[in-house]
This record gives sequence, C-alpha cells and structure tokens, in this order.
Amino acid sequence: MLQLFKFKGGVKPDSNKTPSVQMPIGIAPLPPLLIVPLHQSIGGKPNPLVEAGERVLKGQLIGGADQWLSSAVHAPTSGTVLAVEERVAAHPSGLPTLSVVIEPDGRDAWIERTPLDYTALEPERVREILRDSGVVGLGGAVFPSHAKLAAAKSVPMEELIINGGECEPFMTCDDILMRERAEGIVRGSGIFRDLLKARRVLVGIEDNKPEAVAAMKAAVEKLGENFEVIAVPTRYPAGGAKQLIRVLTGKEVPASKRSPEMGVQCFNVATAYTAWRAIAHGEPVLSRIVTLTGNVEQPRNWDVLLGTPLRDFVALGKPKSDTDRYLMGGPMMGFEMPGLDAPLVKATNCIIAGSPKLFPPLAPEMPCIRCGACAEVCPHELQPFEMYWFARARNFGKTQEYNIFDCIECGCCSYVCPSHIPLVQYFRFAKSEIWSREREKNMADAAKARFELRNERDEREKAEKAERLARAAAAKAAVKKAPAESVSEVQTGDTSVAAVAAAPLDAEAVKKATIVAAMERARQQRESVQPKNTEGLTVAQRKEIAEIEARRLPLQELSALNADAQSSQRKK
Repeated sequence: MLQLFKFKGGVKPDSNKTPSVQMPIGIAPLPPLLIVPLHQSIGGKPNPLVEAGERVLKGQLIGGADQWLSSAVHAPTSGTVLAVEERVAAHPSGLPTLSVVIEPDGRDAWIERTPLDYTALEPERVREILRDSGVVGLGGAVFPSHAKLAAAKSVPMEELIINGGECEPFMTCDDILMRERAEGIVRGSGIFRDLLKARRVLVGIEDNKPEAVAAMKAAVEKLGENFEVIAVPTRYPAGGAKQLIRVLTGKEVPASKRSPEMGVQCFNVATAYTAWRAIAHGEPVLSRIVTLTGNVEQPRNWDVLLGTPLRDFVALGKPKSDTDRYLMGGPMMGFEMPGLDAPLVKATNCIIAGSPKLFPPLAPEMPCIRCGACAEVCPHELQPFEMYWFARARNFGKTQEYNIFDCIECGCCSYVCPSHIPLVQYFRFAKSEIWSREREKNMADAAKARFELRNERDEREKAEKAERLARAAAAKAAVKKAPAESVSEVQTGDTSVAAVAAAPLDAEAVKKATIVAAMERARQQRESVQPKNTEGLTVAQRKEIAEIEARRLPLQELSALNADAQSSQRKK
C-alpha cells in the first residue's frame, strides 16, 4: 500500500459534479463555421500555412510550430478557408488573435493517416511527432507536451504521475474520459513512461470518482501494465501538479526547480489519451472533451471540435432564460468568456452557464482585518495578506520578496476571505506590472547597450583618425630633418624609390625616401594644376581661383603623404 502525504492548506468547496456525468460523452455536431486560433498553447505562435480560398482536409496542418517550445494547429474538419484574420480570443482580455476561419463542407474528409510504432523510432523523433500533432497539456496549462518528455540529464526519472485529480468544482471532463476511454489513457501513459524511462507510473484520482478509479484499474490489469492507480483524498487544489506530486511521492517541488530535476514528471489523463491517438492512429489534436454545465437544462460532456464558437456549443445544453454569462474553466480559477463568438480551444475543459442565482453578485470589498485565514489555506504556504497590502500600495519589489510568483492563483485565499477581497485579482495585477516593468527595463538596457557601443565606435574612429594624422605629421617632420644627401635619385611621377645614396639601405631610409617621393609628386601636381581657361577673368577672380587651389593642394599633399607612409609601414 502506497503511503500518501498531505499538502498544507486547501479548501473543500461544493463539487457540483454529479449533473454532468449522468449521460455518456456526446459527439457535438459540426458547426456552420469554425474559428481556429493559431496560438493555443504556451510558447511561440504557429505560423499560418493556409490562405483564404484554400481547401483543407480534416487533420491538415494549418499552423506550423515556429520553434521548439510551440505546438502545431490543424484543421478540425474539411472545408474552405474563408479568412486568416484577427478574431476574438477565449481570453479574459477579449483581445483578438490571429485565427483561421473555416467553412465546413460536411464531408469530414481526412488527410492520409499513418499509424506509427514508436518503439522503432528515436525518442527525439517521437517528440517531434507529438509537437507536430499539437499535443499539449489538456489540464488547463496547455504546455507543449513534447518539451516535458525529456528527463533531466543528471537525475533519473523515478516517478511518472498521471493526473486524474480534477479538483475544480463543476468540471467532469477527465472523470468521464477515464470512465469511457481508460485503455487509451493507459496506452498513452505507456508512451510517456518509455520516453522518460520512468521507474514507476502512479495514476492519482480523487476519491470522489470511484467509477473512474475502477475503470482505470481494470484497464491497467487488462493491458498487463504495472501502473499503480491510487485514490487520493478530495481537497482543492489536490489536482494541481505540485500538490499531487506531494501527495503521491512526498516530494516538495520548489519554485526555483522543475519537477524533472527531482526525478518526477506529471501529465493530465487527457494529454496521455491524445498522445496515444497521435502515435497509434496518426490523428492530431482536433477535438477535446468539454463539460457543459451550470444553468442549463441538459448538463453533459461533449466531444467537440476545436474552433467551435461558444454560441453553437452552449446551445447543446439549452441554457435557461436567466443565464447571463459563461465561464471557461471552473469557478475557482476560471474566467468569464468575452463573448459568444469566442471559440473553444485546447485549454477549454469546462463551460459553466452562470446566472444571478448560481453566482450571486460579489459582496462589496471591505478592509483587510489581517485575520490570517488566507495564509492558513494557501497550498504554497505564502502570506497572501502581506502580498495584498504591497500590491495595493504598488510596492512590487516587496511582493517579490514575499514570493508572489510562487502563487498558482488557485483562489483558495479569495474563497475564505471574510472581507470579500478579490486577492487573486490583486496578485495577477502585481505580476503583470512586474512583467511589464521587466520588459521596459530590458528594452532600456538594450537601448543603453546600443548607445554605448555606438559611442565606443565613434571614439575608436576618432582615435584612429588622430593616430593617422599624427603619423602623417611625424613623417612630414622627419622629411624636413632628413639630410638632402640621403636621397640620390627619385623617380619623378612614380611611387617607387630608386636609390638611397648616403644612408644605408635600411627600412628607415626607404621610408624617408618614400616620403620625399610623395612630397615631390605633390609639388609637381601643384605646379601642373592651373585653371583651364582664365581668359576674360578679372584680377580679383583669378586671385580667388588661386586661393582655392592653394587650399585644396595641401590636403591632396597630406593625403598622398599619409597613403605612402601607410604603404611603407605595411612593407616593413
């Protein structure tokens, strides 16, 4: 019997899960229009690979991963691309994001699919296939899964944890997936185990899902795997990765480390299922299970195509007349959808229809009484009331001293606050301000570095110019001091020195002779330059021309002298 551990804090809100698991998974009908955002995961934004007017097949790549920490996007069905344009995103900001708008043709025609034997492939190739199949964390974080499938080089992978906790109220998409498609989850978990070379596989499921626990145990036994399926105590947020790792292994993952550095990695059950479909069936991630619940007549879990507009999806549950909003995610960590035109994406695990009765208006915010209730329930053992004061005062440096970035925004502190303070909102505000200031500081530092490099270049060029002028002046002074008998012959009008008579034929003598030759050429050029036509000019005009020539010729002389001096130096 595996020993279970506890994590500090947590709360036990009403689960409200029962209504949405009374029916099996439904297959959502094809909507008249699909809006597929290209950016559906953490990391880089995929590049659009289709244009308006182009016909696409189901599973066709429409957004290619632009870097390693990115994930591809595919056409959920066959049809015609109407546009590649900005559309409202499933995000609390309501800002638009680049999306591919597809009009389905109703044929649902697939691309050619090729099942693969991953055991015959190099691990790096398997990771590339998962990246190009769009496999990401479907528990809500949407982190590209292939990037998590490499163990730390210095630490062997001891435990692979498959997360079936699903602690958020109302949400049952993972519960129903484990009940109905347990074998696929086990097979996908086996792929992850082999890639990570994990010694043990632990499947953690909250004990309020007995049917899912039984289904997973039966699938493990049927497939002959040695996975351990464990029911863990129900307590929010036990489904968080760090909390589940703590419960199952006793390991505390600090904010400064990644879990692979401690020999453990965690994946959601839906992620394992989609990985198996991608490898064994050649199917990229085109749909996901989404819970539709709340203020609707028919709560249920649906297998729905990504890109389905919220308007078409919520109609399946027949919302009641007093529905006034829709939440994506759960009531603890979710957010209100910006509009009915926003599409469902890979991060959409639950849609809750809200009403004034289901979610009454929030009570007015009152002053903090420093009761410490928020600190008692914080699963990361932070001091939310201190972070609140500093965030409110815009003292963001202090919030960092209190480890604000360790906060996972689970909402436990806001849930228990007797003053009804939306603590998580303050923490999100503080984090965004810190990130914004960091970006501005980085931009300022980069601009400063460019400015300093330019100044250094200017100073270097000035120094080099001054050095050249000094060498030229020194050479000119040396010529004046050189004895006239040292030069016996200079080939007039040429750049070569014919002979050095009195002085020995060393490098210094050659240098002096070269300088003398340059000065002789400059003199001859000065004497040969005359105005081409001075007839008809007044005395004053001729005098002005002579002054111009007098100013121009010394510059030519100095330039020639400098060039010859440099040539002589190179020969030396």
